[in-house]
Amino acid sequence: MDCERPCTSRLEWRLERESVKQVLILGGQATVADVPAPSASPRNVLVRVRYSCISAGTEGAGMHMSSLPLYRRALQQPENVRRVVQMIKDEGIKHTMDRVRGKLAFGSATGYSAAGEVIAVGSDVVGFRVGDRVACAGAGVANHAEFIDVPVNLAVKIPAEVGLDIASTVTLGAIAMQGVRRTNPTLGESIVVIGLGLLGQLCVQMLRANGCKVFGVDIDTQRLAVAAASGIDYALNPTDGDYVATVQRLTDGFGADAAVICAASTSDEIAGKAMHCCRRKGRVVLVGDVGLHLQRSDLYQKELDFLISTSYGPGRYDPKYEEGGSDYPIAYVRWTENRNMQAYLDLLSSGRISFSNFPPAVFDLENVNEAYASVSGAARTSLVALLKYREGAAPDHSMPLSVPMAASRGPIGVTLVGAGGFAQGMHLPNLRKLRDQFSLRGVVSRTGANAKAVGQQFGATFVGTDFKAAITDQDTALILIATRHHLHGSMVLEALEAGKNVLVEKPLALREVELDAIEFFYAERTGSPSPLLMTGFNRRFSPAMRQAKQWLAGRSSPLIVNYRMNAGFIPPDHWVHGDEGGGRNIGEACHIYDLFAFLTEGNPLRIKAECISAAGRQWNANDNFVATIAYSDGSLCSLTYTSLGSKDFPKERMEIFCDGTVIELDDYRSLKIAGRHAGAWSAAAPVKGQFQELEALGEWFRSPGKPWPISLTDQLAVSRVALEVERQLKPSNRGA
Repeated sequence: MDCERPCTSRLEWRLERESVKQVLILGGQATVADVPAPSASPRNVLVRVRYSCISAGTEGAGMHMSSLPLYRRALQQPENVRRVVQMIKDEGIKHTMDRVRGKLAFGSATGYSAAGEVIAVGSDVVGFRVGDRVACAGAGVANHAEFIDVPVNLAVKIPAEVGLDIASTVTLGAIAMQGVRRTNPTLGESIVVIGLGLLGQLCVQMLRANGCKVFGVDIDTQRLAVAAASGIDYALNPTDGDYVATVQRLTDGFGADAAVICAASTSDEIAGKAMHCCRRKGRVVLVGDVGLHLQRSDLYQKELDFLISTSYGPGRYDPKYEEGGSDYPIAYVRWTENRNMQAYLDLLSSGRISFSNFPPAVFDLENVNEAYASVSGAARTSLVALLKYREGAAPDHSMPLSVPMAASRGPIGVTLVGAGGFAQGMHLPNLRKLRDQFSLRGVVSRTGANAKAVGQQFGATFVGTDFKAAITDQDTALILIATRHHLHGSMVLEALEAGKNVLVEKPLALREVELDAIEFFYAERTGSPSPLLMTGFNRRFSPAMRQAKQWLAGRSSPLIVNYRMNAGFIPPDHWVHGDEGGGRNIGEACHIYDLFAFLTEGNPLRIKAECISAAGRQWNANDNFVATIAYSDGSLCSLTYTSLGSKDFPKERMEIFCDGTVIELDDYRSLKIAGRHAGAWSAAAPVKGQFQELEALGEWFRSPGKPWPISLTDQLAVSRVALEVERQLKPSNRGA
């Protein structure tokens, strides 16, 4: 929270603070919701939005989809069905349906083009300062909201000659520009633009600026008139006759050099006619969204090039570029999405692109549905609609929620920090099951819309986007940290220093210096009460591992443990592999190092790790390796971790050899012992201990004098084992 003093009264909080507005799509309508404002992330700028531009095509399609029953959405979005089916396999049908219904009940954020002023910059940002006028792009970033947190490569400064209102069209301008660049027009070429909505109109002006002869095609006479006023050479209406024949006739029978498709339609005929318009070896570029059941003969006979224009330009969908702020060298990638955005604004500044023939219709935020209606459907009246935002709104990073009085709330107040898929699918449902012990105080997430959606679904008292909201809330006894891995160490230390008990998802930290700081924190507090720290090494709490530990009680020999993790392939550009994740050894294999500590009850003495030598660059050193650890009790434990296997094979298997017995674990579904008549354990689905982990935590809260569920010694030792394995897997350290 941003209170100068703790806000203990919900009424007091509401009186002191003003909520932040954001547009959400729900049930085929746009609604203006109150959400917490985002904070400036380290590589981002926080922007107070003055105008945002509505995309009639993309946003209109999303609004239509939200109005459909669930089964009809499934028919139109098979990729989401596959994702849900996999979620059902992983989490069960009830968890999955609860998550789907919860998400649909709140609505979805929308918008991806905006302009405003920078009010804060992240700690790693250079090139921007408070007060800069900026135009911003990006779905999930430049939303229709009063405040947005924008990565530096998705923001550009606005020339003095360009108003904030027109600058808010920057995303649409960059999309049009990338389509033109993919067309690769040369001076004097003939280009057909099919579809004269906003993207088409911008393409027309850009092609005219390139010295091209431009044919515009649309069934809307008003749009044709606007294009004609902008200097188009030929305006063609398909209802007036065969426009393909007209293009052929006006190009001396050769056909156009290229066609740019900016239309939005499910018809396959549009792409076919675009090909028919072109000469031999011409180009067809797809910018819009049309049917793509292409005929081979349309392409083959003329040897046409069919090109896809991917959104704003190079960098789009590359997380290292968009989220990480890494730029492409201009000598090798002349036009990135950021440079396209800047070039578009420069064209506006010079007057080479103008909105004078189709001035935007401007609506106050509260009239958002009128704004959508003005650019979509048969009754549309404008080519461009902008939303205008109030001035002077304060960025409120947290807000209270109304919680039903009948809700059963346990004595242990929990605030979740990081409301991603795992927390929603695992921790929050488990907390709900244990509602007699735990109550959800707050949900803190990077985006306010997500924080509020999750908070409403699971009955939180407050939601926010700033970690301070968790550590300053007086009724939060436990902070559950489930953010990306690079934040764990610093957040843990900050929470502990604030006197909060902490449950942090693995890993505990990515760097030795963070572990040292945590260890030093507790060393200084010897003899005085200390907050609890528990890393989410849940597998030791699983019924299978508890049973295995019972079978090993009283053993007379060391253990030989072989653990195999068929981890599955994750693409190299996934965040898990980068600075935010720390790699799969630190991020996931640490679970198994903790199991070894749990089973042996010994200290790690010697560690040896070796990875495969693979020619393919798709594998990192910590994707496929074997780590062997010798313990002080004489036990020897080995982990085989691989991404080379099949998904059809169980993910995790283990064999324990001890005292003439063999204990065999199969993917936390079954546990058997050979060499002794001791029964077996089994379950219908994998039970990896997340629920039992929270039960153990609740038991400690009831008897805080008891030992922690996982000792600090084990947590630090396990984390250091992972760091040492990582050190040995690095190419520069192999053989050292």
